[in-house]
Amino acid sequence: MPATHHEWHGVRRFHSCSSIGDDTLWGVVRNRKSAANVLAALKSIRAAHPDDDWVFVIHDNLPAHKGTKIREWAAQNHVESCFTPTYNSNHPNHVVLTRRLHRYLAWRNANARHPNVLAAQRKERTRVRAERQHRRGRPRAA
Repeated sequence: MPATHHEWHGVRRFHSCSSIGDDTLWGVVRNRKSAANVLAALKSIRAAHPDDDWVFVIHDNLPAHKGTKIREWAAQNHVESCFTPTYNSNHPNHVVLTRRLHRYLAWRNANARHPNVLAAQRKERTRVRAERQHRRGRPRAA
């Protein structure tokens, strides 16, 4: 049943995150489409990556993603928003959609790259970050 202009059962928003470095996906379904929920999701993403590197976030074109508070916070915290075209889903109801999204996340994380490759990549990123902090005059982590 294609999504229509009539939202008989309300609207749900799926905030999903992908950590390229850890090769994992995670997400949460919210009952409301609000800038506060979007900002909370962005803050959790930033907290998961506390270094000074930029974080790129892909959003759909929901107006809640483009608010002044979100844009100001993102600029101050090295978060760049990238917007996708709009689309319609084809699920009978929100419960089915939520289950399918979480089933995909579980499958995707179970079929991620080999743990040894990920561990080697994390070790290399840690080494590079330690060097970069040392060059900036910060004390090197023990």
